Amino acid sequence: MMPQRASELADPPLLATRGHRISYGALFTSPWPPATDAPAIPGYGAHVDRMNSQPKQSPRTILAWMCALIAVNQLGFGAVIPVLPLYAQSFGVPQVAIGATIAVYGLARFLLAVPTGQVADRLGRRNALAIGGALSAFGNLWSALAGSYVELVLARFVSGAGAGVVLTAGLIVLADITRASTRGRTLSIYQGVFLFAVGIGPLPGGYLAERFGLEAPFLVYGIASAIVAAIAWFGVAETRDMATTERGESTPVLPFRRQMLTLARNAGFLLVCLMSLTGAAARTGALFSIVPVIARDRLGLDPSDIGFGLALGSVIGLAVTYPAGALVDRYGRKAVIVPTTLLTSLSMLCFSLAPEYAWFLLACAIWGGASAASAAAPSAYAADSAPPGLNAAAMSSYRTISDIGYVVGPILLGWLGDAAGLDAPLWTSAAALLLVTMLFAFIAPETHRNR
Repeated sequence: MMPQRASELADPPLLATRGHRISYGALFTSPWPPATDAPAIPGYGAHVDRMNSQPKQSPRTILAWMCALIAVNQLGFGAVIPVLPLYAQSFGVPQVAIGATIAVYGLARFLLAVPTGQVADRLGRRNALAIGGALSAFGNLWSALAGSYVELVLARFVSGAGAGVVLTAGLIVLADITRASTRGRTLSIYQGVFLFAVGIGPLPGGYLAERFGLEAPFLVYGIASAIVAAIAWFGVAETRDMATTERGESTPVLPFRRQMLTLARNAGFLLVCLMSLTGAAARTGALFSIVPVIARDRLGLDPSDIGFGLALGSVIGLAVTYPAGALVDRYGRKAVIVPTTLLTSLSMLCFSLAPEYAWFLLACAIWGGASAASAAAPSAYAADSAPPGLNAAAMSSYRTISDIGYVVGPILLGWLGDAAGLDAPLWTSAAALLLVTMLFAFIAPETHRNR
């Protein structure tokens, strides 16, 4: 078997050779072979030895498998978005209880994020992904068969636990195989697939609900989650030992408590986590819980109409994802995070003020484009903030704080919708997004810029 190429290693060091620079390159390519008299690099041989004990997959191949995995997973998740509020409402519960079916999903993600980081460090990223897929499959099949509201809530908790493991482990894998100079573009590919799948999912989800009943999208999500477990087990190589410093040196692992304290001292990391929390609250509490109800009751739309609007936003988002990732790498993370989050705030107002279907589609387009353009930048910022050896701790903490919004958003904004009308949650979300964007813009330092 041929030895692994240096260009296929995660975060490879820059090798000074005869006019060659072997790096992550344009994304994954580099000249080969290097000159035979290239100087030795401390720690590089040990890194190759560790890599040789793993399946021979390049970062490009691992990224392709991860994109396939997350596409299947989020296609199933997207299929239930226009249906879940209506499915929960069929049990005869108020708006705040509808929000609880989304919040409990986020609660499970929140509770599992940091433990997932520890599992990924101890058992490996591949095992964590497979466990998450299996949990998600069971939870969604149970949701489809739920006989009461309480049973639905319990099933949603299990499916949320599985989703939390998959999403957190996926980010850890990507942090393992990328370096700062290309992280924005690599994450934009993954996040673009993620957002496209979750955005296009409502279209078949709405059709399935109309044709076969409100339970059908949950069955599809359960099957998709089982496929995710299979992809994780048979397709994705282990990346635990691919995370290195840019010098290619190994780093001793700190105790868990010290890892958390190190991250807690980083103001920029905390602020990007706060932005992610606020965005998750707006997405789950307003877009997923309130917007479908407004679209049906105020505009007279059916699930397939709502699904088409969300799918339109997803298609627009797909077109801007990679260019936004290139901007993230060239001009810095903040140059993309700030304006796109402001546009996301604007989309909340558009949903509230939409007088007809055309305006609803415009709001979906703004939301889809802005959320897709900003998808990679916060994750890249969080990964940049991770000291050497703390990828799992940083990305699992980032997911944990983000998922607080997933828990609080649906309940708080659902209560606000019951108390003050369905427009109040949308305006509140817009104001919160504006506030955290200003804090991040003026306080958080830039972590990477290639200009």
